[in-house]
Amino acid sequence: MEDYKQLLFSKSYINGEWVSGSSKTFEVLNPADGSVIKKLSDGDGQTISLAIEAAHTAFKPWSKKSAKERAVIMQKWFALMIANRESIAKIMTMESGKPIHESRGEVDYGASFIQWFAEEGKRLYGDIIPGYTADRRIMVIKQPIGVVGAITPWNFPLAMITRKVGPALAAGCTVVVRPSEETPLTALAIAHLAEKAGFPKGVFNVVTGMNASAMGKVLCESPLVAKISFTGSTRVGQILSAQCVSTLKKLSLELGGNAPFIVFEDADIEAAVKGAIAGKFRFSGQTCVCVNRILVHENIYEDFTARFVKAVSAFKPGNGLDETVNIGPLINSKAISRVEAFVEDAVSKGGKVLIGGKKMNEQFFLPTVIGEANQTMNFAKEEIFGPVAPIFKFSTDEEAITLANDTIYGLASYFYTNDLKRSWKISEALEYGIVGINEGLISSEVAPFGGIKHSGSGREGSKYGIEDYIEIKYICIGNIE
Repeated sequence: MEDYKQLLFSKSYINGEWVSGSSKTFEVLNPADGSVIKKLSDGDGQTISLAIEAAHTAFKPWSKKSAKERAVIMQKWFALMIANRESIAKIMTMESGKPIHESRGEVDYGASFIQWFAEEGKRLYGDIIPGYTADRRIMVIKQPIGVVGAITPWNFPLAMITRKVGPALAAGCTVVVRPSEETPLTALAIAHLAEKAGFPKGVFNVVTGMNASAMGKVLCESPLVAKISFTGSTRVGQILSAQCVSTLKKLSLELGGNAPFIVFEDADIEAAVKGAIAGKFRFSGQTCVCVNRILVHENIYEDFTARFVKAVSAFKPGNGLDETVNIGPLINSKAISRVEAFVEDAVSKGGKVLIGGKKMNEQFFLPTVIGEANQTMNFAKEEIFGPVAPIFKFSTDEEAITLANDTIYGLASYFYTNDLKRSWKISEALEYGIVGINEGLISSEVAPFGGIKHSGSGREGSKYGIEDYIEIKYICIGNIE
């Protein structure tokens, strides 16, 4: 294992070399205390163009390798991530603020996509289709799409990269990663490990910089880039989609969420409380599948709420490097202001602050529960992305479904019940790409992750996750006597 300081880099990684994007630099801050972790070279559109050209040059030889050859390198990369788990986790906690135990979990989770797709790349089977005449034979083969641009967010500095580049690399594509300027250090650390694993120059590139819009525009409009995979806000997803129109790129979009968590009258209340805690307060509520609205049947509302508030009161906020901390800071001051506004809006519309409701200091917002939530409050329609849990009340299954689906988003949803028939009916009625039944943590490399409506398109992970990185080619052989 390398010491975490040996995994801290300050330049973009392009074509197997560490490249200064420009004479400008930017600072990566620790959100727990505002301290500077490192100054990085500030890449721009020209830097991204260099990376695209490198990936384009590397594409043909990489795509010509067998799936097994690519898998050997990917498995080495996976092993290096696991071997350096503690150092990567420390870097991740320093730049994102998430508690160290969550960062360790993310290293395992993120690395799992590399391991999974290393094997899945060997199973990109085609088909032999019966000919439509006696002298014809029909084959279908699958080929890599080309250069992939991966634009990733700050909340999962490793997993959002590996979930995209794992299937891309396994299929034979080359990649250009543009990580968030808030958390680029984890991306650069795994780029170093990718080099050690043996990826040829230009296959895996990482470009860091502050000007996200300029770099995203270059990726979207470049004729050398065949596909864009983006995780982030719906607003930015719409902008990227528009920028891709001229080149008709393939797009995978994992966008905003507004996850409902429904607790039916027959649910195991203690299990539901544990699931809601896990689903709401992971990384201080800063994930796209975090519970946004808790909907509780009126007959168990008081019991559930009392137990939930008690569980929330046990949280310990602080610097994520402290092993006893389970709630870290929000990513920046804008996030604090956004969460404050949600609470103020809720209180002005009849909501009751049952615990928390204010910031602890300039970096931390206290874990918060809002009782008597209603549909007029802003978080009924908008994603909170913070440690605020509003609890709504419902009386019938039909009302619960209506409330749950009353949003433009459709990523993750959750519900708790012990009724088998209800499980089927509610699962089918919920307008979401992911449904968790009696479970608050649903992400895995073996399962398809993605949403519908304004939460995006495409799936990541599982056997379905590699499909967006291939082209299907039909081959007809004629005049066979």
